[in-house]
Amino acid sequence: MKKIILASGSPRRKELLSLLIGNNFEVKTSAYEEDNTLAMSPKDLVLYHSLEKGRDVAKQLPEGVVIGADTVVVFDGQVLGKPRNEDEAREMLNKISGQVVDIISGIAVIDSATKKELGDFEITKVKMKQMSAGEIVDYIKTGEPMDKAGAFAVQDRGAVFIEKIDGCYFNAVGLPLFKLNNLLNSLGVSIFEYK
Repeated sequence: MKKIILASGSPRRKELLSLLIGNNFEVKTSAYEEDNTLAMSPKDLVLYHSLEKGRDVAKQLPEGVVIGADTVVVFDGQVLGKPRNEDEAREMLNKISGQVVDIISGIAVIDSATKKELGDFEITKVKMKQMSAGEIVDYIKTGEPMDKAGAFAVQDRGAVFIEKIDGCYFNAVGLPLFKLNNLLNSLGVSIFEYK
């Protein structure tokens, strides 16, 4: 049974990974800083970021399987990362109000011992409701939008703004479990070995 390391401090990713393997993993936050202005398509960008996060952690470990992930919200071809302030959060929420956005996650698994790296991505379409100015202000006051790509969270209070999800729900939260399991299987890791 290989040691699993999650290269993310995201509480949501931690919760999702524990659905698969319980508490049989360590969290080692990557020092890699994402740059969403790189000249890449959104899917290439999240794949690149997830690999770099995983590599940053994997290089410190003699063994174990490292999981790196990155999620962005894309609207009208533009990557919406985490808002830097309340004004930016308001701007993002106004922009996506009543629209369909793509939530794109990149995921990478790296075997620290063999240096084998695998990556994949997932796209989930989310239809947002038309939000009133008051709803946006009230939502920003909760603080929830401030550390979320696109300034909203599917699984928290932001759920009330989601009319429809087309695709993998777990991807919309930040960790596409189906794709993750496929990548782990390709490295010879079965989630069913973990109690």
